[in-house]
Amino acid sequence: MSLYLGLSQWSHPDWPGSLLRRGLKTAEHLGDYARVFNTVEGNTSFYGVPDHHSLLRWEAMTPAHFRFTFKFPSFVSHQGRLEDNIRAALDFIDHLRPLHPKLGMLMLQLPKSSGPEQLQGLSALLGALPRSFDYGVEVRHPAFFAKGEEERRLNRLLLEQGVNRIIMDSRPVFSCPPTTPALMDAQAKKPKVPVHIISTGTRPMVRFIGHPDPAYNLPYWQPWLPRLRGWLDQGKSVYLFVHTADNRLAPALAAELAAALGAPLPAFPGAAPAPQGELF
Repeated sequence: MSLYLGLSQWSHPDWPGSLLRRGLKTAEHLGDYARVFNTVEGNTSFYGVPDHHSLLRWEAMTPAHFRFTFKFPSFVSHQGRLEDNIRAALDFIDHLRPLHPKLGMLMLQLPKSSGPEQLQGLSALLGALPRSFDYGVEVRHPAFFAKGEEERRLNRLLLEQGVNRIIMDSRPVFSCPPTTPALMDAQAKKPKVPVHIISTGTRPMVRFIGHPDPAYNLPYWQPWLPRLRGWLDQGKSVYLFVHTADNRLAPALAAELAAALGAPLPAFPGAAPAPQGELF
């Protein structure tokens, strides 16, 4: 069974004392995170390419089985035509060389404005990428959720390329009116798209966006369990990334999901009692 379970970040101000030990520097949080989870969404790469020193440090702080799942930078996915950004995409992958043995899936997150007219460019871009890595594409344009010819063209393209269609499940966030600032912010920023469950590659990825109130999440994540187990039974590696509206409770929700899948997480480093010598 190859289940890669993680969060969208490895550091959060509310996690010391639970997921993370207290007293650590922010730069040290990845080590504690990697003691519990075996993958992470590298969202920061969407906004800026990590420097070489950071890549070396991250490699040194994580075990051999850990997988970084970076997003292609916005200048690849959101600026101009995709076919014109092939060189930039290849340069980004090459820049990640210190982490090549630990790369999980490289994610191309397309904007809502990127529709069927970009399929030819998407085909060119994906076809130019090195086959030694796994890739996922997340779409947000309504045409790709309409179950028409345009969605079928997208799915055929991904199937032919062996690229995974990333599945976003944001239903819990939109399941009730916003009652907190975090929920208001999540409903304003998170995509509200239908959940189309399809595995176009050998590494299906689900991004589950949970509600900050745990009671709202159970009816949405429980139906995922047989599907995830089915993919694992087929010999596929499954990536499951867990978010919540402000990610404060994301570790707890991920632990609940892991237990339900029969793959319980290790104890959170920050929840363990301090050694006796550290009490004074």
